[in-house]
Amino acid sequence: MDRKLRINGHSHLLPYPEEIPQFLKDNEIFWVDQDKKYMLQKGWKRPVTDSSFFLDEKLEWMERYKIDHAVVLNLSQLYGNGLRLETMKKALRFQNDFNARIQRENPSKFTCGFVVHPGYVNGALWEIQRCVEELGLRLLCLPTHYMDTIGSWQCIFDEENEKIFELCSRYNLAVEVHPYDGEKFVKLENRAWRFHLIWMLAQCADAYHFLTLNGYQDKFPNMRVCFAHGGQLAQINLGRRIQGFDGRPDLFEGMQHPRKAVGHKNIFFDTLVHDTGSLKLLIENQGTNQVILGLDDPYPLGEMESEPQSSYPGKILDLAIEREIINESEYDSIWSQNVIQWLCGDDELEKKRLVDRILSV
Repeated sequence: MDRKLRINGHSHLLPYPEEIPQFLKDNEIFWVDQDKKYMLQKGWKRPVTDSSFFLDEKLEWMERYKIDHAVVLNLSQLYGNGLRLETMKKALRFQNDFNARIQRENPSKFTCGFVVHPGYVNGALWEIQRCVEELGLRLLCLPTHYMDTIGSWQCIFDEENEKIFELCSRYNLAVEVHPYDGEKFVKLENRAWRFHLIWMLAQCADAYHFLTLNGYQDKFPNMRVCFAHGGQLAQINLGRRIQGFDGRPDLFEGMQHPRKAVGHKNIFFDTLVHDTGSLKLLIENQGTNQVILGLDDPYPLGEMESEPQSSYPGKILDLAIEREIINESEYDSIWSQNVIQWLCGDDELEKKRLVDRILSV
């Protein structure tokens, strides 16, 4: 492949208001107002801060910033926590069918993920099978934490979910782990955006903690996990985890040492860490091969064009080159080969299919 691709490994897309089924609105699960100004749920609304939340505008935005391909995750608002079983299944199925259509109709531009609710393991397994075998999706999106069937909150990498990871490994799937819903199980008042600015990063660190302690990166060798937002607190917390494991081994019987997972080929992190100091720490800990470009567009915490934030898509990698944190070869890999490796693993035929799909414009 001679052409240098620019692949965004962390993107989001909203359905147009008219594409959202009535049952989602009637049950106040999720909808977008007709003027496309707000995302809404029962007792919650959030402004649509950029027109590129929607398909046609997203394609124009990608063209403007020379982004060849984007990995579209699920909507965090549709993880299904707290919904009745049948309602949750319908909501998640809509999300997955929507993403499958976006990928099918725009194969050169998008690789899309699908979502399941791990609280209902058998249903999750059936939906994984449907999404892979019928819809052609190969990226499973999971929350860092979820509500189980009795209303307790659990980490995604608890042992109860090993059947899900086993199936992921059998299908050679990529997995994206993304935080949400922290305000539902952390008993603090939701002020000053604390759950997005602080607790989301702690949620990723907690999920990384249990992924690595349970050794799932080795136990399920064909499953590759990427943590959103650079798994940021997981990086600065690494030394504390190592010291804790060594200092209190009685608390970690049967678990793997944190050092065994550092830089592991099946664990990836995106670049959405907001400053080059954090990016440098991520790279020093995990190595450049485990880092993928992730813009988290078009959210205001994503790497978007913004004069007040002095930002544009890809700026952090441009600064990393300027400050000699990475070289040109590493820059190109973070934008392309690393994303492809996360999505396809060691399946060379699947890599070729993906690249051919991207270049088929």
